[in-house]
Amino acid sequence: MRENARVTAEYRGDYQELVDEISALLGMPATLENRDFELIAFAAYDSEGELDPSALDPVRTRSILTRRSTAAVRTWFEGFGITRATAPVRIPPTPEAGVYRGRICLPVRHRGVVRGYVWLLDDDPGPTPDQLTAAMEVASRIGAVLADEAQAGADLTRELRAVLTAERGWQRDMAVAELRTALGARGDGLHTVVCVAPWPSADPDEAPSVRTVPGATALCTVPWGATGQSLALLVRLRSPEVMTPALTAASRFVREAAADAAAGVAGARTGLAELGAAWQEASAAARAVLAEPRLGPVAEWASIGPFRLLTSLPPDAAHDPVVRTLLEPAHRELARTAEVFLDCAGQAGRTAAELGIHRQTLYYRLSRVEQLTGLDLDDGEDRLLLHMALKSARL
Repeated sequence: MRENARVTAEYRGDYQELVDEISALLGMPATLENRDFELIAFAAYDSEGELDPSALDPVRTRSILTRRSTAAVRTWFEGFGITRATAPVRIPPTPEAGVYRGRICLPVRHRGVVRGYVWLLDDDPGPTPDQLTAAMEVASRIGAVLADEAQAGADLTRELRAVLTAERGWQRDMAVAELRTALGARGDGLHTVVCVAPWPSADPDEAPSVRTVPGATALCTVPWGATGQSLALLVRLRSPEVMTPALTAASRFVREAAADAAAGVAGARTGLAELGAAWQEASAAARAVLAEPRLGPVAEWASIGPFRLLTSLPPDAAHDPVVRTLLEPAHRELARTAEVFLDCAGQAGRTAAELGIHRQTLYYRLSRVEQLTGLDLDDGEDRLLLHMALKSARL
């Protein structure tokens, strides 16, 4: 896949630091281009801190000013075997090609694949073998960063969706293995999953680009309910205690989604084997926010309290006979009174204050709740059943 010359801000600083390191090691200017000869970074080494005009020839000038070389120049340089080289390649000056000064090309490779080139001017006496060895070590680090960026921008929509929607067992194992292969070493790191629901479109062309989300590894749409869609996002983390990258991405996508959208963030996971469980956590947290807006608009699974258990129950659990009559439209205020009373741990004073009603009104309503449900609100198990049923009904 063709690499993008407009490197993301997340990686640009890394490239510049590494090219500056090579320039300082060798005491000469250095440029970094990707394998399509598009300029990534340039280090102008000069004792006065200014670019020496003599360091430029037409090819070098065009590369710096237009940030790319022509196809003819690319073909000419590749004719010296730089695409296959694993060591520095010296290229002599060729004025008729616009190359007035000789070059040293340091191939930038990662795991045997050429990722780009570092270009140096081959002046007399030139760098020593030890200096070039040290520069090649830096070039290998550049190759790792280029490979990392290429994987970060890869379209892994199909692979991620397969992991999140596959049945448990061999199907999910195969999907995880495919995603791990696509991510390479990145798949062994720390990740979390974000769920945004509902998401307005299932069209991949209308989904945001993963490149625009710092820390994002992949995203896809996943069915939500009978006809809707949700957005799933796989996010890299540096620490299991620091969820900022995922929370930032979730907040951004909630703003881009429907007006009533919510987002859930799963707990951190090392590797990819538990992404299915992480997706369940993230979607459960999103469901909890949709049921209880005070939790959101973005909630971590660890913060949704009883909804951690309630979201794991079968959908029919919300239709427990004990609340069937209480949930009828005619009794909406009684249901709200019962839920607030139970949320307040059965404290009448707190409940009346929150509802803005007199205590006697509260007692009357609670007696009506007992009549409609057949439950005794002085009994702990009856209270637990009613509380769970009312919360489940929200889901």
